[in-house]
Amino acid sequence: MSEITLLSEADLRACVALDLPSIEAIEQAFVLLATAAVAMPPILRLDIPEHNGEVDVKTAYLPGLERFAIKVSPGFFDNPKIGLPSLNGMMMLLSARTGLLDALLLDNGYLTAVRTAAAGAVAARALSRQDSRSVALIGAGEQAALQLQALRLVRPIDSVRVWARDTAKAQAFSVELARDSGLAVKPCTSIDEAMADVDIAITCTPSREPLIDVRHLHPGLHITAMGSDAEHKNEISPRALAQVDRYVADRLSQTRILGELHHALAAGVVSGESGFAELGQVLAGQRPGRTDSTQITLCDLTGTGAQDTAMANLAFERARSAGKGFQFGS
Repeated sequence: MSEITLLSEADLRACVALDLPSIEAIEQAFVLLATAAVAMPPILRLDIPEHNGEVDVKTAYLPGLERFAIKVSPGFFDNPKIGLPSLNGMMMLLSARTGLLDALLLDNGYLTAVRTAAAGAVAARALSRQDSRSVALIGAGEQAALQLQALRLVRPIDSVRVWARDTAKAQAFSVELARDSGLAVKPCTSIDEAMADVDIAITCTPSREPLIDVRHLHPGLHITAMGSDAEHKNEISPRALAQVDRYVADRLSQTRILGELHHALAAGVVSGESGFAELGQVLAGQRPGRTDSTQITLCDLTGTGAQDTAMANLAFERARSAGKGFQFGS
């Protein structure tokens, strides 16, 4: 009989935070993607259009880790209309040696939110200028706030601009963000206003139409694009992607299908043989990242199973050390 640990969202929130160790765990996952025999199958995706819903299943085995995760991540975007959250989910953590289930992480999407924000910090630390102080948040949801929190762990941010389609939401979000962060936060009525002369831009929306265009690009800018994790989503115009000096993907096999790169390839403004790099390759020193302060860089993050396995292992070890969870036999 094997013992299984059941961890609730409350358990996980009590012992897993968006902190530097979380960022380091996600960074190591990216490095392993570039340097080790990682097994990471394509994302399994289920669309439920009549309810504006989608479900992604991601997994990966990372050599050196005792366990691998299988994550089920639903997003039902009409849920707020009936008082429910848009996102939820859970992770199964299995032994990489025996395949037996070690833990069920009923995180309700919390670990995905943390690892996504941590990936944004990894990208910014690898590709933005070290003296970056200003950021434009394109989007005003939970992930935008988490992206800022993670970014502040790796860059000396002191100025924030916020744009969202819903102006009232952007204003309310900015007030809350300023209160919680102590930073100067300015709600903007246009993307042009938000992007003017900022050092970093982070796009975290479910947009189906490009938000960032060529006119928003300027020397020294770094863009972290978070939202395009499905074929129909698009935040960066193909022309803008073609104009950046350095395009970096979390996983090229994914971004060619469902990331910002997918749209640029479909538009014919870049080729599939353009020599693009992956974030893990940049971190491992295999490919160049930013090489001078005037370059424009773009990181296209679609979310990987490697991140989920890294985060689930970190969460399990922290929970076990803290004595969290309920154990039962199978």
